[in-house]
Amino acid sequence: MAPVVYLSQAERGAACAEALTAAALIGEDAGLPVFLYGDLASDPDNRERAALRAGGVDALRRRVASGELRPDYGPATVDPATGAVLVTARPPLAAFNVELASADVDAAPAIAARLRESGGGLRGVRAIGLQLHKRAQVSMNVHDPYTVTLAELVARIGRDAEVAEAEVVGLVPRAALAGFPADIPIRGFDPARHVLENALGSIAGD
Repeated sequence: MAPVVYLSQAERGAACAEALTAAALIGEDAGLPVFLYGDLASDPDNRERAALRAGGVDALRRRVASGELRPDYGPATVDPATGAVLVTARPPLAAFNVELASADVDAAPAIAARLRESGGGLRGVRAIGLQLHKRAQVSMNVHDPYTVTLAELVARIGRDAEVAEAEVVGLVPRAALAGFPADIPIRGFDPARHVLENALGSIAGD
């Protein structure tokens, strides 16, 4: 995958242009088939990465060979040894976990089902319920954390179950943390390392 990530809507147009240029160059110079996904998808059925990745490289090769799929750039065949490249422009994702105070094996999957966009929940939210050693967890990828904040997710989960703590995996934009409740601990959270703008500023300062 080769996403071009933009930090604000003001940068979206430039990011889309850069992503399309990169896709064309990857197809032409590297000789790899390129599929556009997300907001750049030329086929609405290909918006989700999962739609293109289902079944792995062998399935993708067969779908291209049969004419079911056609790369947006590059050769119209998929070499199993090199695969294909998925390109888009998107805001940063947020990988976010919420642990419940309960170990109820049914609670987390039920909450996740209500949060998922595919289940009629919040736009851009992918969620699953997991059973940890002593607690249940709702594990989420938030595709637009500027619109759906982590505070909103905690609030929605809190309607159905007591929240014990949260976890941010990797980096999140500062806006995603707006209004986050002070009484919900974020395990191991360090703003210098986990807030995207702070981490980028640190790199620029070096």
